[in-house]
Amino acid sequence: MVLDFSIVTLALSSIADEFNVTLRAVTWVAISTALVTSAIMLPLGRVSDITGRKKFHIAGLLFFVAGAIMAFSSQNLTMLITSRVVMSIGAAMGQAVVFAIVVGVFPDKERGKALGMITTMVAIGAASGPIIAGPVIQDLGWRAIFLVTAVPNVIAIVAAIFILDDSRIGSTARKLGAKYDLPGALSSAAGLTLLILTISNPFALEWGSIYIIGGFALSFSMFAFLIWWELRVPEPMLNLRFFKNSTFSWSSSTRFLAFMGGSATFFLMPIFVQSFMGYDQRSAGMIMFVGAVGMGLTSQLSGRLSDRYGFRIFTFLGIGLLLLTNIGFSFFKADTELWIVMSVLFMNGIAMGLWMAPNMSATLSTVSRGDLGSMSAFLNLVRNAGSVIGQAVAIAVISGIMLSRGAEVELNELADAAENVTQAFLVGWSITFLVLTVVTAIALFAAFRTKVYTETSK
Repeated sequence: MVLDFSIVTLALSSIADEFNVTLRAVTWVAISTALVTSAIMLPLGRVSDITGRKKFHIAGLLFFVAGAIMAFSSQNLTMLITSRVVMSIGAAMGQAVVFAIVVGVFPDKERGKALGMITTMVAIGAASGPIIAGPVIQDLGWRAIFLVTAVPNVIAIVAAIFILDDSRIGSTARKLGAKYDLPGALSSAAGLTLLILTISNPFALEWGSIYIIGGFALSFSMFAFLIWWELRVPEPMLNLRFFKNSTFSWSSSTRFLAFMGGSATFFLMPIFVQSFMGYDQRSAGMIMFVGAVGMGLTSQLSGRLSDRYGFRIFTFLGIGLLLLTNIGFSFFKADTELWIVMSVLFMNGIAMGLWMAPNMSATLSTVSRGDLGSMSAFLNLVRNAGSVIGQAVAIAVISGIMLSRGAEVELNELADAAENVTQAFLVGWSITFLVLTVVTAIALFAAFRTKVYTETSK
């Protein structure tokens, strides 16, 4: 599933070229995935507790494969986005149980090791994407990438049937009935969807318009209702009382803000490298590969070492380095040397690998094994929500600046566009990463405030 996201990101320029659409339009191929996944993941996490994790995980894989086949045969952008929604349902189902399945079979003293393994798989998927995507897109076309993601998931379905053992992965199966928190599920999904749509502003509305203001107001009202409801229902979709624990609150805040601050890199860099610097898909894949390698090198190491030395030092170092790389990205120009681009990407990957597993370990240290199912969905929701909001902010800033200067063009035209267009893009690019630097600085503060959990922590 990570492989899918990294491949699709690299294919955006080719998709935009075939369908004759602009940056704002084609990015919905990626944003719709994160949007749908974020909106339904937490409600689905509760469903997995009811149906059992093995069956739920396999069903998610089936959805993912079906959506990939639909995407392969898409004839227009609308059909492609619809296919991505189907894939996203499957991705949400898989992500809702992954931490619960893996962490559940490790003892508490090896939690960091387990989380490091998950993060390493993420890094492998991210690293494989650029390497595979370049030749596939260039030689077979962008549609073939969906077959590349479908085949491994077919294998995963077979493996899950024979390997996953309900008794070992801590599955519980209960009858679906009145105990399911439907109002909480609907309000969380609707609130998050509306918030992301408002921030993304896909219809290029005036930011001071009643629709934008109303969108923010309505989404926040839904979140207020969600909090009110979850604190009163006997079996809530998410037990908000976890937030009374300062370690849980600060580590969750760190995760959200750090993913928001780091989200634009692997999303915008392929666009920058292909459409602005003029490299083809194969070259772009090799350039993006170095960032994923950096994450792979540090994720497993930081997870294991956090079991021995604690999570704080790795989280602080990782997010601090992420902040520095965001500043570096903000200075990129058309004539920036390729070795500089690749060096900053590599350091950015190292930064992400350093903080992710230790931060997850900090959050899960406050949670009992009986709550791993809901926390698996929650942790992935925080990651996806941070990523999609960060991406939406990035696109809103760049597109807004380009529109204000009358310079919006199709992605495949950026490399050869007039000077006013390239300048508008560069200004938007620089401001975007400076905004994300501020977000990352707040994440660094939250990481500093995250203390080691004890029974007396408040």
